[in-house]
Amino acid sequence: MASIAEINLARETRVLAADTLTGDKVVNLQKEDLGKIEHLMIDLDTGRIAYAVLSFGGFLGMGDKLFAIPWSALTVDKVEKRFILNVGKELLKRAPGFDKDHWPNMADRAWGTQVFKYYGAKPYWD
Repeated sequence: MASIAEINLARETRVLAADTLTGDKVVNLQKEDLGKIEHLMIDLDTGRIAYAVLSFGGFLGMGDKLFAIPWSALTVDKVEKRFILNVGKELLKRAPGFDKDHWPNMADRAWGTQVFKYYGAKPYWD
């Protein structure tokens, strides 16, 4: 039987404020640094998190490329307090991305379908 402390910890980690995830590291299964979470994008029609916006590739915050990562493609490492994305660095470098001044229309389902396909995730709207 689980202790009260274990039950409370499980409850606490199942629901978090979105702003507490901003800045969290993202690594792959090889523990390579893939960047950090910059934003969470919420589908207002469904109330679901659609994408995490990941920054990657810059130096000291300059020149970072942004990527919309399907929320379902990420898993949480509760012990290390970070996210895991099961892609290699090279795949991420070739991924469709954007810069901070030119965001895609994330409500466009055709665009979204391509992003979900790239990461091997099933679109949540299907």
